[in-house]
Amino acid sequence: MSSDSPHAVPEDLVIHGDCITGMRSLPSGFVDLVITDPPFAIDFKAHRSNYNRTSSRVLDGYHEVDKSDYADFTRNWVSGIWRILKDTGSAYIFSGWNNLKDILIAIDDVGFTTVNHIIWKYQFGVVTKRKYVTSHYHCLYVCKDDKLRRFYPFARHGKQERSPSGGSAHYKDKEDVWIIKREYWTGDKKTPTKLPRELIEKILAYSSKEGDLVFDPFMGSGQVAVVSKMNNRRYLGFEIADDYYRFIMHRLESGRYRVEADDQNRQDDDAKLFSQIG
Repeated sequence: MSSDSPHAVPEDLVIHGDCITGMRSLPSGFVDLVITDPPFAIDFKAHRSNYNRTSSRVLDGYHEVDKSDYADFTRNWVSGIWRILKDTGSAYIFSGWNNLKDILIAIDDVGFTTVNHIIWKYQFGVVTKRKYVTSHYHCLYVCKDDKLRRFYPFARHGKQERSPSGGSAHYKDKEDVWIIKREYWTGDKKTPTKLPRELIEKILAYSSKEGDLVFDPFMGSGQVAVVSKMNNRRYLGFEIADDYYRFIMHRLESGRYRVEADDQNRQDDDAKLFSQIG
């Protein structure tokens, strides 16, 4: 899928293909917000049993990047989002600790300003014997122009609102450690990783308004697109894996947040049938 003209601004669109190549054909300075969780480059095994998931329900096709290529890969896609982002816009880039240094170097080299280094604290459940349990994720909140970037400090809590535990609700909500549970889609089809809806909605509230265009170069399960649509934002992104792309489109077109395993299987069968007819 692509826009009708090289000068048109694409929106409400998921493009099936490589984001680094694809971003080159997009116009400059038109995206309001970027939310993305790029590949890990840790030889990630999507079907490992210790991730507490039924492997038959996890979609195949996770597109890993070789660790030796990760620095160049990261520099290329970070340069791409820099070009298409508005001066008033911002980006939230998620990363584990393993290759965080490559992302930090890339955002500095490209010219982004780091606004916050957020820690997302979650429950994980993998027992370790010779090291501490990894139970957090990094989120780099960056922008092109710190004086122009938009931020809505009272989007979720009023100035005088008090938290249930006492104190300022908006202050507590804006602390840079976010305790948000992962989503476990028990019994449903899923991709191996996804950002929870609550986390994405928090970012949308503070760094965008209704009608803004939200971009994700690595769509995966389509969470950024689906949650943006649910919150009256426009969306745009790329997904390179065939099964993931079809999964995203099924979620968007059906209006379903979660997809039952049998429902996805029916979609797979229909796709094969239409392919044979064509």
